[in-house]
Amino acid sequence: MAQIHASCVAVDGLALLLRGPSGAGKSDLALRLVDEGARLVADDRVDLLSDGQGGLMARCPQAISGLMEVRGLGVLPVPSVDTAPVALIVDLETDDERLPQPGLEMLAGVALPRIRVNPFHASTPAKLRLAMAALSRGWPLVPGEGAWRRMVAIAAGGQA
Repeated sequence: MAQIHASCVAVDGLALLLRGPSGAGKSDLALRLVDEGARLVADDRVDLLSDGQGGLMARCPQAISGLMEVRGLGVLPVPSVDTAPVALIVDLETDDERLPQPGLEMLAGVALPRIRVNPFHASTPAKLRLAMAALSRGWPLVPGEGAWRRMVAIAAGGQA
């Protein structure tokens, strides 16, 4: 098991990890997603565990299960789930690229797609729901299947 500094929400049963430095907007974005139907997995700290089949599961440390820090209000209960399979890494950045390069990252030995978004744009929750819908259908978040396979091979230590 590994524990990381992140927030995590489940959209239609699949987890997205929201990463960024303190104050980057992780909890705020997670709250907006929960307000639109997502379920909190964990806020601030996320436990990552192997699912035993080559995937990665996100879980909340017991002491903070079901709780979210809502700036200006305090720590409050929100709709949550115990665990969810990780499908996407979301790095929060304020620099905007119109057509960013796709990313893939090895996290706890599992290759996962990674995107970068500005957490403070009004459309960011919609962008993330769209990305999760694409992933749940097996569609890569990169231009073309060949590009996806090359990225997986590179992330696994192979050659493109």
